[in-house]
Amino acid sequence: MDMEPYIPPLLPPKIECGGLIKDIGDAHRELGNLAGSLLHPIINPDLLITPLLTKEAVLSSAIEGTVATLEEVFRFEADESTLDDEELRRDAQEIINYRHALEVSMGELQKRAIGENLLKQAHYILLDSVRGTRKNRGHFRTQIVFIGKPGSSIDAASFIPAPPEKIPELMRNWEKYINSQEEQDPLVQIAVAHYQFEAIHPFLDGNGRIGRLVIPLFLCDRGLLPRPILYISEYFEERRDAYIDALRAVEKEGDLHGWIRFFLKGVHIQAARTQESISKIMELYASLRGRITELGLVYGIPMLDAIFIRPVVHYKYLKHVLGASPQTIYNLLDKFEEGQILFQLAGRKRNRIYIFKELLELLD
Repeated sequence: MDMEPYIPPLLPPKIECGGLIKDIGDAHRELGNLAGSLLHPIINPDLLITPLLTKEAVLSSAIEGTVATLEEVFRFEADESTLDDEELRRDAQEIINYRHALEVSMGELQKRAIGENLLKQAHYILLDSVRGTRKNRGHFRTQIVFIGKPGSSIDAASFIPAPPEKIPELMRNWEKYINSQEEQDPLVQIAVAHYQFEAIHPFLDGNGRIGRLVIPLFLCDRGLLPRPILYISEYFEERRDAYIDALRAVEKEGDLHGWIRFFLKGVHIQAARTQESISKIMELYASLRGRITELGLVYGIPMLDAIFIRPVVHYKYLKHVLGASPQTIYNLLDKFEEGQILFQLAGRKRNRIYIFKELLELLD
């Protein structure tokens, strides 16, 4: 083994932020605009959370090789039999696990800081009943790992993270850093924390997803966002090679500034994109709410809210959410179909599935 395990220096690093002022300012401005966009009175922000979190889960998991689309994930969640391919079903479950891990972790922030216990809990949820479930789920690794081409040996590794005996010390240092108030700027802080986490690589599997999951958690914890709706994984997925190269350049060339600049640009771009998505969703909601109000349907608006939260539905879900009579729900489904708001998934005579295509297209 020619390459030695890389042990990252303990945090905090010495960062001169003078050359990053514009990048920091641009990222903060767009984040502030994104936070403000949730104050719009037209729509309850909670209606946005599930679709936007699911999109982030799809994109973050795609970096690790999953191919399930947003619609396929929602179809799987409504009824697993809507996906014929076993590989797609595994992908969809991994994506749903990611979203659940983020949701649970957000709740945990009310009780504990971002740290070892929270990360292990998130990891335990992430690997539930999917590939990697036997890879020391919910625990830090106890063996050497390496990153390289599939099927290659450690001799051909492109990167070997810290040895397992170093993980406890490195993660204690990471936890102290991410919860400190000493860094000059919180966005620089989370950029550094994300890099350090990936360099430590504390788990046998799922490090990339857990590391990306921490980003929206941190932004919410620091009050930069009221809800974890920034899907920064889209930026990383679109620039997958540049993302990995920027991370690797830190240990190879000491280019921490390059990584931080790459990260800040991602926050800037994705905050603006998320605002655009929210604006389009709100316009769609306002338009449909007006149409449904004119129809005078008693459960029309609750039905609309339900399909914004989960854009692939069936009768049982609507019955649970609305609590209306069977006839009322069937009448609502008929009206929403007539208005071309919902479309039936083809080929099902029983247990019919209805898809809110327009919302899914906005999120695609």
